[in-house]
Amino acid sequence: MEILFLAVFAVVLCFGFVLLVGAPYLPTLAPQTKAAIELVDLKKGQHLLELGCGDGRVLIAAAQQGLRATGYELNPLLALLAWLRTRRYHGRVKVVCGNFWNVKLPPAEGIFVFLLPKYMSKLDKKVIQQSSKPVKLVSFAFKIDGKKPDREKAGVLLYIYK
Repeated sequence: MEILFLAVFAVVLCFGFVLLVGAPYLPTLAPQTKAAIELVDLKKGQHLLELGCGDGRVLIAAAQQGLRATGYELNPLLALLAWLRTRRYHGRVKVVCGNFWNVKLPPAEGIFVFLLPKYMSKLDKKVIQQSSKPVKLVSFAFKIDGKKPDREKAGVLLYIYK
């Protein structure tokens, strides 16, 4: 019984503590994944970051389009799942188990997020501070306060930073 309690506690902890810095795990649905890849409109070989990659769905879609992709995931269980699901794209997909807020983001032409609204302004500042070249940010569902999206499709918003 103790082992079951500890297992349940570990799962609740892994999924619950991410609410302090990002968003709960909700998978990006196929129509929104497709819209995000279309809106970011990257060329083969370009780099897409997914900040909060969950189970790796968007990373897989990016790799299937010939993109390089790096996903950050705070939840170690989801990071492991994303890594397992994306192994066949070795060399094109990297999964990082960690907090993207605490690192300098690697250079990329595109960023995908599915964050809570309260974190979108903080992300906007991070992108502005850390991007040395133009980058496209696609957000599923949530807008950046005070910014008008450049385009929108299927609930996915595109912001272009020049």
